[in-house]
Amino acid sequence: MILDYSMKSNMRGGYRTSLKNLSRFCLLSFAMVSALTPERTKFEYANNKLNVDRREALTKSIASGMVYSGIMASSSFLEIQTVEAATTKNIADLFNAETLTMPPSGRASEFQGVDNTYFPSWMEGEWDVRQTLTSCNTPLGLKFLGGPNGSEEIAMKTIAEQKEKIGIPVNLQLRWAKTKWGVCEDRVFNLRQRLDAFAGRKVVASVEYADVSGSNRKSVLNLGGKESDPLQTTVVYYRGPAAQKTFLLSHDEESVDAGSWAAYETTRSIFALTNTNTAPPITTDSQVVWYLEKLDDNTVKGKLRLADYLNAQSDTLYFESRNRAVSISDYTLELKKVI
Repeated sequence: MILDYSMKSNMRGGYRTSLKNLSRFCLLSFAMVSALTPERTKFEYANNKLNVDRREALTKSIASGMVYSGIMASSSFLEIQTVEAATTKNIADLFNAETLTMPPSGRASEFQGVDNTYFPSWMEGEWDVRQTLTSCNTPLGLKFLGGPNGSEEIAMKTIAEQKEKIGIPVNLQLRWAKTKWGVCEDRVFNLRQRLDAFAGRKVVASVEYADVSGSNRKSVLNLGGKESDPLQTTVVYYRGPAAQKTFLLSHDEESVDAGSWAAYETTRSIFALTNTNTAPPITTDSQVVWYLEKLDDNTVKGKLRLADYLNAQSDTLYFESRNRAVSISDYTLELKKVI
C-alpha cells in the first residue's frame, strides 16, 4: 500500500482460487486488488497444493499489506527482520523505468523498534481517495505470469482481466496518523478499506498488527508512543478460511521539494488457509512506489506504481527473473481531506 496497496491487481495468474477475485497488492497504496469472495470463496488444490492467484492474494492482503493465528505455527511465519533500506536516490524516477529490480532488504535503522514509512506532515488525517489504473505491463514476458508452470494461457487471461480495469476509478477512504516520530499510514484501517473497495464487497473479517523486532508495541510504548500508533506488520483474516501476513522488508522516502514527496516499500506476504487443510502457504513479494503532491491543505494528487516479483519459495522461474519485476501496474491518485 496505497491507495491500492491495494494493494494489488490481478497480474500474477497461476495459483487460482475463486479468490480469483482477490489480490495484491496489492499491498498500499493506495489499494490494489480484485476480490476475495467470502461467501463464494472456493480453494482449489492440485497434488495437495493450494492454488491461488498470487497477485490476487497479494493485493487483497495488502497491504501494504497481512496474516496470522493458527497459521503462525508454520515455519513460513517466522519473524522477518524489517529495517530501513539503504538510501535510494531519485525515487520518483522509478515511475519512468521500463522495469524495476527489487531493492535489497534494509539495514539497521535509528528507529529500531518504531521503524515505519513516515509520510510528510500534510498527509495527517482522513482522506477520500480515488485511485485509477492507467496501465499494466509485463516487462519479462507472459510466461512469468503463468504460475508455477509458466502457462501463457493463464497469463493472457490474467492480463486481459487486468486491462479491463484500466480507466475505472475505485473510491475509498484512507487514513494517516500522527505519531511521535512522524505521520504514518494507519495500515489496519487502510488495508480493510482497500481490500473491500477493490473487491466491491466486504471480504475482510478483521485486521490487526503484529510485532516484529523492527516495529513493535512494546518499543513504541517504552519510547513514549501510543497504543494506537501504527506498526509495520499486518495480519488480515478473510471471511473465507484464509489469512495473510505482510512484512515490510525495506523502505525509503525523499522530499522532492516543499510540496511533493516520493517513497517506496517492499513487502513479503504469506497467504495461507486457516482451516484443517495442510496445503502449504504461498509467499509473494512486491514493491509499491508513491509520488504525492500537495495542491492545497485539503487536496493532494499523486501516482502509485505497483510491481510484483517472483519468490524463491513459490515460483520455479524465480532465478530466471533475476530479481526483476514480472508485472508493473500504474495508478493515478486523487485525495480530498475529510478530517
